[in-house]
Amino acid sequence: MSTQYQDAYLYDAVRTPFGKVGGALAKTRPDDLAALVVAESVKRAPKLAAAGASGAEKIDEVVFGNANGAGEENRNVARMATLLAGLPTSIPGTTVNRLCGSSLDAAIIASRQINVGEADVMLIGGVESMSRAPWVLPKTERPFPMHNLELANTTLGWRLINKNMPQEWTVSLGEATEQLREKYGITRERMDEFAANSHQLAAKAWDEGKYDNLTVQVPDVDLTRDETIRPDSTAESLSGLRTVFRKENGMVTAGNASPMNDGASAAWLGSEKASDILGLQPLARIAGRAAAANEPQYFGYAPVDAVNQAIKRAGITWEDIAAVELNEAFAAQSLACTDAWGVDLDIVNTWGGAIAIGHPLGASGARVLGTLARRLEASGDRWGVAALCIGVGQGLAVVLENVNAR
Repeated sequence: MSTQYQDAYLYDAVRTPFGKVGGALAKTRPDDLAALVVAESVKRAPKLAAAGASGAEKIDEVVFGNANGAGEENRNVARMATLLAGLPTSIPGTTVNRLCGSSLDAAIIASRQINVGEADVMLIGGVESMSRAPWVLPKTERPFPMHNLELANTTLGWRLINKNMPQEWTVSLGEATEQLREKYGITRERMDEFAANSHQLAAKAWDEGKYDNLTVQVPDVDLTRDETIRPDSTAESLSGLRTVFRKENGMVTAGNASPMNDGASAAWLGSEKASDILGLQPLARIAGRAAAANEPQYFGYAPVDAVNQAIKRAGITWEDIAAVELNEAFAAQSLACTDAWGVDLDIVNTWGGAIAIGHPLGASGARVLGTLARRLEASGDRWGVAALCIGVGQGLAVVLENVNAR
């Protein structure tokens, strides 16, 4: 293993099709979903697969993202997935929680280990089953209380809130987005048009086979593509949906927000040496990365600074960027970011985004990163950026350089 600085490369990425809450993947445990993409990643690395257990021992570590951690993915799902996938017990695993950005953070952490020579082969990814997220009951402060206790839903958003947290920070994600679109003047018409486009682009990408080498089917489950894509969506049809978070003067609907989902994703990161270990050629170099933070209620805007920093650290400018993969938590949030960057929407999420594909929290970061790498490979363009907004006011971004750019 090298002790000098070395570049980190993305070699491959794979994910399950994303299921809707209560849908096709609802009966599949999150640790099993994670184990599936771990095992599939090994199968897709020819030299590792051929060498069997002795080859797998060359994996330095598995780093997975997960936003819940309160259910069947507890006890460090990265380690659990490694064991369930049948990999050698000598491979360490760690689980990262940066909410929606968890698996992109896993990639950032792994890339740093590669950069400083602590690793040559890292398997990163993420998983979430929002269908199976448990209800939790807080412990009592004294034994045998006479009052009732309230269950908390761990699926999404704030729960068990600290009383010292300012109330303006702990509004729902939807209400926060209403405040964000008011602040930046995002109209309902633009939101619905953006959302409809996400569905149409995702359906088109699946039809054209863009996701064939990015996905693996879940055994014994009838799910061949992302379950929440609605190809017949139009801005006109979405305009008829009722608002969800504000009944008066609201604009955020179920149609212009990402759904709740189940799924897992994974990717190989490595140094130049990893090519010989995996039997794969690198797709892209991790050229820049950044995290940013702002007021929690404006979480949707945090990717703006994160992306700008990552691009600067990569030594390029926005003029160099040919592809953007921005996780679509909400249409309003996505538009606020793209407006701030002044980027042409024609290069944003051209294979569809989370409004259509879905947003299983812990899995989304590796999804956008893997999709970005394959988009750059398909187009031959050199530079792209992947980013996500994160609850409680954070943003995360990674710049990729296509090593085979034409």
